[in-house]
Amino acid sequence: MKQKRRVAIQGVSGANHEIAAREFFRDYDVEVVPCLTFEDLFRRVREEDDLYGICAIENTLVGSIQSNYTLLKDSGLEVIGEYKLRIKHNLMVLPGVTIDEIREVHSHPMALAQCKAFFKDYPNIRLIESEDTALSAKEVAEKGQRDVAAIAPAIAADLYGLNILRAGIETNKKNFTRFLVVNESGTFDRDELLAQNRIDRASIVFTLSQSGEVGSLSKVLTVLAFYGINMTKIQSNPVVGHEWEYIFYVDLSFKNYTRYVQSISAVRPLCSSLRILGEYETGRQSDEN
Repeated sequence: MKQKRRVAIQGVSGANHEIAAREFFRDYDVEVVPCLTFEDLFRRVREEDDLYGICAIENTLVGSIQSNYTLLKDSGLEVIGEYKLRIKHNLMVLPGVTIDEIREVHSHPMALAQCKAFFKDYPNIRLIESEDTALSAKEVAEKGQRDVAAIAPAIAADLYGLNILRAGIETNKKNFTRFLVVNESGTFDRDELLAQNRIDRASIVFTLSQSGEVGSLSKVLTVLAFYGINMTKIQSNPVVGHEWEYIFYVDLSFKNYTRYVQSISAVRPLCSSLRILGEYETGRQSDEN
């Protein structure tokens, strides 16, 4: 019998967050815990010891989700893993409905924007923004509206008894979202991964000792490069209440864990604050098809 994992997601069942959660914890019996907002997700994971969380952090088309970086930092939770999900948008309706009957399509603004090219051939259909892709599908099913369709993941059609009228209507087929898996303790298989030399990524956050000093950020990056640490992403956000000062979120990859630890020790004196958000294994990426 598989071990159980409770995983908090943003949105209702059938969302992309659920797909990513089930893929990351594919060897476990997953119980999804829907949360209305990301704030609610981080709060619940902090309060419930056995609860994991998964949250979108960046997308290949629209970039970083900056508010989630802030929530992650402020939560005190640790990143224990990642998963990169290929985003597929499907047009779904009540059984028996044809595309000629549709007058409105409801979905998250990002999903609608990524499918606009498809609807150029259907000028009579209005695109209506909603809170969530899966929630849009759920409401179509619950309200029984034959003239309303939803754009959502295929799993939502299965859950809510809808038919997929057109699959994969997104314009860009190279659309991936990166999700981070978070936990209160940060101990999920960590010792085992270290023993197997599988921890090869880290997420850190830091502020600089003297934000006005020329080349202060460059010095940090030079030290990391000296130790053979590859910076795969850097995201800067303003420090609230301190004009023109910034906090830096950085993702690192490395082949030698010991050299990574040494690099962190070397850059600490250059920073006014530095926190390791998590150390983990490079995550899988879903199939592009």
